[in-house]
Amino acid sequence: MPPRDEASTQPASATLTLPDGRVLQLPVLVDSANALFLDVRKMYNEHQVCTFDPGFNSTASCASSITYIDGDAGRLLYRGYPIEQIAKNGDMMDVWHLLLRGWLPTKTERDQFKQDARKHRMVHSNVIKFYSGFNHDAHPMAIMVSVVGALSAFYDKEHGVEYSDPSQRDLAGLRVVGKMTTLAAMAYKTAIGQPIVYPRDDLNLAENFMYMLFALPTRKYELDPVACRCLEVILMLHADHEQNASTSTVRIAGSSKANPFACVAAGIASLWGPAHGGANEAVLLMLSEIGTVENIPAFVARAKDRTDDFRLMGFGHRLYKTMDPRAVLMRDMCHQLLKHLNLNDPLLELAMELEKIATSDEYFTSRKLYPNVDFYSGICFRALGIPQNMFTVVFAVARSVGWISQWCEMAGEVPARISRPRQMYVGEGEREFVPVGRRDVGDDDYRDGIGYDNGDTYNTGDDTAETIEDTGDAIPHYSAVESLGKRLLDVHVVMPLS
Repeated sequence: MPPRDEASTQPASATLTLPDGRVLQLPVLVDSANALFLDVRKMYNEHQVCTFDPGFNSTASCASSITYIDGDAGRLLYRGYPIEQIAKNGDMMDVWHLLLRGWLPTKTERDQFKQDARKHRMVHSNVIKFYSGFNHDAHPMAIMVSVVGALSAFYDKEHGVEYSDPSQRDLAGLRVVGKMTTLAAMAYKTAIGQPIVYPRDDLNLAENFMYMLFALPTRKYELDPVACRCLEVILMLHADHEQNASTSTVRIAGSSKANPFACVAAGIASLWGPAHGGANEAVLLMLSEIGTVENIPAFVARAKDRTDDFRLMGFGHRLYKTMDPRAVLMRDMCHQLLKHLNLNDPLLELAMELEKIATSDEYFTSRKLYPNVDFYSGICFRALGIPQNMFTVVFAVARSVGWISQWCEMAGEVPARISRPRQMYVGEGEREFVPVGRRDVGDDDYRDGIGYDNGDTYNTGDDTAETIEDTGDAIPHYSAVESLGKRLLDVHVVMPLS
C-alpha cells in the first residue's frame, strides 16, 4: 500500500456535464491507499441521475477497514498486516481476533480470546437432529446452507443477538466461527455415513477440524502436525478477501438487520457457486481430464487456442496483475506437505509437472497467468484426504471469519442503511393488459419486448414451440443495454488535478 498523501485528503470535486447541459459537482473521496472515488450517494435524489455498473466493477459498495488488496503489486493486507507475515508467524487465533476486533491480541488477550472462542464449538443437540433429515448422498454445501441458517432459530434477540450492542455483535463473531468447524465436520460425516465426532477444547482450530473430520470412535486418531499446519495456513489465507460475491452477500443481507447466522448462510450459498468457491474443485477436475503427464503439452496447446473452450483452471486471478501472494505461500506449503507425506499419487505428480511447464511458458507468464491459490489449495486438500465435495466447505469455514467480521463492521455503521441498488429498466412502457382470448399466436403486438431474444424458442401454451425471427425491431430485454453505447450523447467527467 502506498503511503497516505495527506494533501490528497483535502476536499475536492469532479465536474460531470450531462447531455442536457446540466453540470454536476461530485465530491471526490480518497481512501487510505490514495485511490479516488466519486461520491454519487446524493446524485439520484438531487438530480435524478443514476450510474450503471453491473457487477459493481467500478463501484465501492461500502467503506471497510478490514482487508486491502493491491492487485498491481500483488499485496494482501489484513488490517494493514501483510498476509505473508501473518501466515509465517501467526495462526488462526491471531487472524480471527485481528479481523473481528481490529488488532493483534496481547498474550493475555489471546489467552482469554482462545478460552472464550473454544466455549462456542458445541452446537445444541437439537441442531444435530437436522443432519438425519438429509439423504446419505447430500452435498455437504447443501447441508451447510441449511444448518447454518437453522441456527437463527437458536440465537435470536432473546438469546443475545442485537445489532445495536457491540458486545453482542462480538459474541455473534465468536459463535459463528466457533461453530463452523463443528457444523462442517458434521456435514462431512453425514455425507459419508459415519458417526459424528464432537470437538475437543484442547486442540487449536485446524487440529480440531482435522480431528472431527477424520477421527472415529473406534480407534485413536493421531494428528499430523505438518498436515494440521497446512490446513491452518489454508484457512488463514482464505479468511477474507475484500468485497467478493459472498462477502457482499453477507453485508447486503445484514443491511436488513437479518439474523447473523442467516446472513452467513446466504454467504455460503453465494460461495457455493462454481464461479466463486468451486475453483479449487475445478482444478482437480481439470487434472483428471488431462489424465497423464504425457498429455500436458496437448492440453497446454488447447489452452492457448482461442477457438478451444478448454482453459487451465487455477491460473490467473481477476484482481492480481502479478502472482497472487496467497499462491506463493500455498505453493511453498504444498511442496512441503507433499514431501512430508511422500505420497505416490499420479494426479499430484501431474499437477506439479503442469505447474513447472506453465510457469516456464512465455505465453502464460507474459499474460500474468500464474498458478493461483485455488491451484495449490486443491492439491493440498487432496493430499490431506479431503474429498472434492468438501473443498468449498473448508473454504466456507475459513471465510466465516471474514464474513462475520464484515457483518460486525456493517452492523455498527451509523446511520444504518439497507442495501437497495437501482436498476436501468429496459422493458416496455405502461400498456394495456390483453385478455387471454385476444392473445392470438400470430399477433406479436402483445408480446413485443417481453424478454425473448431473436432466435429464442418459447412455448405458446399448446405444446408447440415457435422461434422469434430477427425482424430488426426494437431490441428486447437486456440486449437493449448493449445498444445504448450507439446512441449515448456525450457525458464529460472532469476530475480534480492531483
